[in-house]
Amino acid sequence: MPRALDSNTRDALAERLKFYRDLGLTDFYRRPVEAASAVTREIDAPSSESVAAGAVSAAPNGPGSGVAAQDSAVQAAQPNLIGEEPTIKTRKVFSAPPQIAGAVPVEERAAALQAIREDLGDCTRCALHKGRNTIVFGVGNPAARLMFVGEGPGADEDAQGEPFVGRAGQLLNNMIAAMGLKREECYIANIVKCRPPGNRTPEPDEANTCSPFLFRQIDVVRPQVLVALGATAATYLLGARQPLAGLRGRIHAFRGTSLIVTYHPAFLLRDPRQKKEAWADLQIAMKELGLKAPAKA
Repeated sequence: MPRALDSNTRDALAERLKFYRDLGLTDFYRRPVEAASAVTREIDAPSSESVAAGAVSAAPNGPGSGVAAQDSAVQAAQPNLIGEEPTIKTRKVFSAPPQIAGAVPVEERAAALQAIREDLGDCTRCALHKGRNTIVFGVGNPAARLMFVGEGPGADEDAQGEPFVGRAGQLLNNMIAAMGLKREECYIANIVKCRPPGNRTPEPDEANTCSPFLFRQIDVVRPQVLVALGATAATYLLGARQPLAGLRGRIHAFRGTSLIVTYHPAFLLRDPRQKKEAWADLQIAMKELGLKAPAKA
């Protein structure tokens, strides 16, 4: 019989796995999901059976899995945290729609975004519509130089119909202010426009169904810099899954703009120690925009 783990050890392991989940690393254990026709099926994703098979000798920490096996998989997937490239293969999860040809004139961008909203309609394209109160389309300056993309609406956003208005939104507002900008000067949206049940991560079919509307928004706004907030946003913008640590700290070429990846504000609320790292990412964006942080009072 394997030795039972004491409560402190269980709590420590749970916190570690929570941290890995916030970096998007739990996706390496999930079974591939059939998505929309525009999606390329995930490859080389281990099934729950293969993970369990590798955990035969590990101490159990829940049904059908072993902590040692999960830690081993994470260590194999995670890059050196001092900025080296990830050692794992990237896995394509999404094929982006073609970019809109030619820039939409600034004076026509508000109308162009409204046309996308009307095309979205009272959307029932995926199962997320069953539990939503409001579609959360996007908000901000149609000609913004800086755009933020998160994962999906939470309870406050679902109630108010605007992205990032809860506690994570307040932190995002502070991040924007620290860059010397106002929220109204930016454009803010999410990968999915309906709240996932229990604020869970959107499933691939949900994200792949909804994100083409986001790509159209991006093509209309044409921001100079686009900031992906968290692993889910990075995955579906870049079209491939990698650990967040391997995507941060550099500029990615993306549909004619500069894409920068950082932590989601909700994660920063859970682990404030990472705010310094997020600020370093935002400073990359500021450099691209020619911004300087406002002087402290």
